[in-house]
Amino acid sequence: MNVLSLFAGIGGMDLGLQRAGMTVVGQVEIDPFCRSVLARHYPEVPKHDDVRSAVAWWESQSRPRVDLVAGGFPCQPVSLAGLGLAQEDERWLWPAMLDVIRAVGPEWVLWENVPGLRTRGLDIVHADLVRLGYRHRVGRLRACEVGAPHARARLLGVAHAPRLGRGTRRPGGPAGEAAHRHDQPSQGLARRATPPRTGAGHWASEPGVGRLVDGLPRELVEHHLRAYGNAIVPDVAEHVGRLIADAHALSGASTPSLAA
Repeated sequence: MNVLSLFAGIGGMDLGLQRAGMTVVGQVEIDPFCRSVLARHYPEVPKHDDVRSAVAWWESQSRPRVDLVAGGFPCQPVSLAGLGLAQEDERWLWPAMLDVIRAVGPEWVLWENVPGLRTRGLDIVHADLVRLGYRHRVGRLRACEVGAPHARARLLGVAHAPRLGRGTRRPGGPAGEAAHRHDQPSQGLARRATPPRTGAGHWASEPGVGRLVDGLPRELVEHHLRAYGNAIVPDVAEHVGRLIADAHALSGASTPSLAA
């Protein structure tokens, strides 16, 4: 499966989906530091710097088929730790991600965000995807459920529609088939979670970076810490990616259940 990665950050989502057997064919990320990380680990993957102009960039030349559009659109507008401006916040970039989905017409969509989205925009995301003809399911997954030594709860949405060809998707899909399962517990997503990655008492994917290092100037570490803080745990992306890949491989693929 080919993936177009939006809001790619330092590649946490991309790494997890690669582990699930997928191929990243494009990356969009606005932060220069994060793009430098992507350039080092994905030198062969085409990159763009702004999701708001990503459609024009992607359509500017011949591109491979995209099976999955994936991305964690900015959480600050809906985070309970933020100002709560939601759709009034200029960082509310779900509409830009939707524009890419509409233009590229992938069979699958995967998005990630913080739990605050449940009451600050999840209904909009769901309605938009159903309007494009997708069946959409949402679940919550904590990093500790795939072996991490911290909770880090996140909402993840998976949407699927039979491929209608490259370009704009048919509007107004079968709403009766759409499932809005954002109120379900995380056990559904975690029921096939991978076991903890252990070795000498440490989780292999946990970066060895503390939140405070005496003597180091803030300018030296702030980009790294912000990038780590915004990244999805790769094992979470891998787990959901495997669910998608398994469903995709089946004849008459359907949206994998994210609930118990």
